[in-house]
Amino acid sequence: MSKAHNKGHKGHKAVDKGETDKQSTSNTRLIGELFEQLVQVMAALRGPNGCPWDKAQTHESIKRNTIEEAYEVASAIEENNPEKLREELGDLLLQVVFHAQMASEMNRFDISDVLKGLVQKLIERHPHVFGERKVETPEQALAQWESIKANERERSGSLMDGLAWSLPSLMLAHHAQKRAAQVGFDWNDPLPALQKLKEEIEEVESVLSGDRSDRKRLEDEIGDLLFAAVNVARLSGVDAEMALRNAVRKFVSRFKAIEETAKKQGKSLAEMELDEMDAIWDEVKSRER
Repeated sequence: MSKAHNKGHKGHKAVDKGETDKQSTSNTRLIGELFEQLVQVMAALRGPNGCPWDKAQTHESIKRNTIEEAYEVASAIEENNPEKLREELGDLLLQVVFHAQMASEMNRFDISDVLKGLVQKLIERHPHVFGERKVETPEQALAQWESIKANERERSGSLMDGLAWSLPSLMLAHHAQKRAAQVGFDWNDPLPALQKLKEEIEEVESVLSGDRSDRKRLEDEIGDLLFAAVNVARLSGVDAEMALRNAVRKFVSRFKAIEETAKKQGKSLAEMELDEMDAIWDEVKSRER
């Protein structure tokens, strides 16, 4: 290959990189324009000539919508459905802009404050990217993130401050236990936690074997039992929320199989005895194996 040809080849690469940079800049500008358009649309919906429903909403009234949209995103991920995920992420982003617009109208903060706070948080919690610290593995990066968060909470008050009480109870228990574990208030192994779970089962058995009219005590003991079960799951490296969701999904699948089997046999589940349904259940389980 001649030097002239080689020089031309290198020049072509430089042009390609330049084109890539232009495309990147163009995409960044488009994202900014689209985001600004979204903010303006939301402001118009809440404006004097906007939508009566949108104008009537408050942080409290759409709180549940925000939670539901987050679950819709999780559902799309579980279904491995990219198109649905794209749509649901848009719906979740709408909730962010909606809340920011309402806060802006009350002179509390606006979407720019949300973005500034997020950027600052990401930079401060990634000193291995934007600072001098070094980490080698995802686990080390996560441990550093959690340590920084714990220090922030200790400076502001209790480690338990800021728990998201709207989370599902299993997830809430997991987060509370993780925060306590940051200062060593935890077991180092799931086996002691499992022993605690057995103790909680005995407590529930004691109540059920005695005066069942004491509903408050029964609720307390069952709550302790569930909390202990989350501890065992967490210390075993299992997400209790996902484990239970998968168990429910498995139960529903098996129950539908029971219904289908009974239908093929010309039977109605409502007319069957429990031992008959159990027999079909066992048959369905054996087929899964």
